[in-house]
Amino acid sequence: MRYIEITIPDGQRRAVLDVLEEEGVDYIVSDEVGRQEHDAVVRFPLPTRAVEGVLDRLSEADLSNARVVVIDAETVVSEEFDELRERHSHGGTRGERTSRQVLETKADELTPAFRIYVVMLLISAIVATSGLLSDSPAVVVGSMVIAPLLGPALAASVGIVTGNDGLRSTGFRYQLVGVAVVVVASIGLAWLARLAGFEPGGVDIVVVAELQERVSPNLFSLAVALGAGVAGILSLTRGFSEAIVGVMIAAALIPPAAAVGITTAWGMYGAALGAFALVVVNVLSINLAALVTLWVAGYRPQGLFEVSPTRRQTATYLAVFAVALLVLAAPLGAITLIEFQTTQVASAADEEVEAVLAEPRYDHLEAESVEVVLDDNYPFRSIDRVVVTVRSDELSPDPTLGELIFDAVAADVDDPPIVEVRYAVADERYPANWEETDDQEWMAGQEEIEPLDRQYVPVGEP
Repeated sequence: MRYIEITIPDGQRRAVLDVLEEEGVDYIVSDEVGRQEHDAVVRFPLPTRAVEGVLDRLSEADLSNARVVVIDAETVVSEEFDELRERHSHGGTRGERTSRQVLETKADELTPAFRIYVVMLLISAIVATSGLLSDSPAVVVGSMVIAPLLGPALAASVGIVTGNDGLRSTGFRYQLVGVAVVVVASIGLAWLARLAGFEPGGVDIVVVAELQERVSPNLFSLAVALGAGVAGILSLTRGFSEAIVGVMIAAALIPPAAAVGITTAWGMYGAALGAFALVVVNVLSINLAALVTLWVAGYRPQGLFEVSPTRRQTATYLAVFAVALLVLAAPLGAITLIEFQTTQVASAADEEVEAVLAEPRYDHLEAESVEVVLDDNYPFRSIDRVVVTVRSDELSPDPTLGELIFDAVAADVDDPPIVEVRYAVADERYPANWEETDDQEWMAGQEEIEPLDRQYVPVGEP
């Protein structure tokens, strides 16, 4: 519910009151004296869904010099108000729909001052970069919480649909600056980390799980950004939790932007290109989803003569976002196809290895793992080899095993990869008083058990 206060310019009192009476609004009016030339002030409560329609009708009374204040109201006890609320609830969806005027105000309020915005993004970039380098999901989530991206991500779409050019340009400017700040800050921090000799996972920085999934994105990445755009608009128009939706939007933008900086600092420009493509795709997806959601929800500019120009402007932006998204979705589709192929090869290889080792002559061997290894050509990786690790109690490898596994795997795939067989040979020693119990627990003297000796012997590369 809302409580409206309107200062009425001289000579417009009757026109305003006629509109309110036609709408069945229970109002009070009082004469006012102030520095500006206003005849009176009228105050009245309205259901949230009625605010936009009533204010649009009042705008037709040429109230260009009027001042309108919209206040949240906790409750209204009035038979006339109950009738008004019942009338505006018919023929539409259930729930409260934020008026266009309030929507613009909320989008503007959620956009912080530029200096605060940059400082918070710098902090978020540092936290996200640290979380990615340390492979810590909790730290990465923390970077999303503090990123003030909800307002800028939605302001542009709200400005487009409602014809507010200032809000639209502010939203786009903040989004571009925000991504640039995170990328530059991540490059600086990652460069310092590299100089300090911090290189997780050995030589290849992208083996870090939190980083790897963002340098080679697939089509499923679109779902997060599209959902974030829709949820963001619903949080503004239907009163859902804006803080939670803000985290969702940050999840689509902050970690990928930080991944761009890290891979750039490590000189892995292919991986950086993949992460940057994910950032651009997510930005486009958020704006496209928000714009479509707003238009479908029926938000329009104020005034009868502004609808057509804004419809053309909205259609133009929708076309630009959609075409750009389709162009960038093609590479993501190729990456998705590679991942499907990898899964198929892994499943086929696992079955074939089990079938080969089921032969009686390989009773002394046991399959330990089957892994499909991709090359390092980011973002478009391909299958490099299939690594099969078998456990053996003999020191000498079987020279025919690799060939048999290769033939079995090659029969199931169109482009057979290299097959590498590794042997894990174990030499186990136990203390004299050790016994094997039903639950496989150690008996007395565990501390005397010697470490397990294991060696890997790569064989069988055709």
